[in-house]
Amino acid sequence: MTNLIDWSFFMKNSINQPHQIVDFSASYATQISELYHTAVQGIIHPRYPSIKLNAWSSAPRSTKFWQLRYKRNKAWLALDNQQVIGFISLETHFKHQGYIDCLYVHPDYQQQGIASALYKHLQHWALQQQYPYLNVDASYLSKPLFEAMGFVLQQTSYQQKCGQTFTGFYMKKRIID
Repeated sequence: MTNLIDWSFFMKNSINQPHQIVDFSASYATQISELYHTAVQGIIHPRYPSIKLNAWSSAPRSTKFWQLRYKRNKAWLALDNQQVIGFISLETHFKHQGYIDCLYVHPDYQQQGIASALYKHLQHWALQQQYPYLNVDASYLSKPLFEAMGFVLQQTSYQQKCGQTFTGFYMKKRIID
């Protein structure tokens, strides 16, 4: 299965599998860790050779890492029969309030509207909190999704990790006028 996503297909099709979106619970941290690593290592894209994928995620992170991360941020999980199939998170502390820091979907569930549903859930919550903006550093893979959701490119960004440079796209969306 390839992770090269035809986003027009993704945006037009409904979700075929039963799923629900729930708030993060620490009991799902191990599944999140596995999903994150599986999603990264499953990427097939010319911009992401294996050396970059290994720098991005060489092994699943500890359960404690995810538990601590989502103690201070807001996160939602897409579940299929209590199995985490996707997740999205938002920084909620003052300096980075409204920054989407993760959006991952298991390779077996991609192109089924899961990422879109997670984003819409996050945006609804952000509107209730009266966040004026949402922003994200999108990857080459997620940029089309965020563009389709109304985000506008602000600038190209670069991140270093384990000696590898990752190009990103800092994007912003006004959600409250």
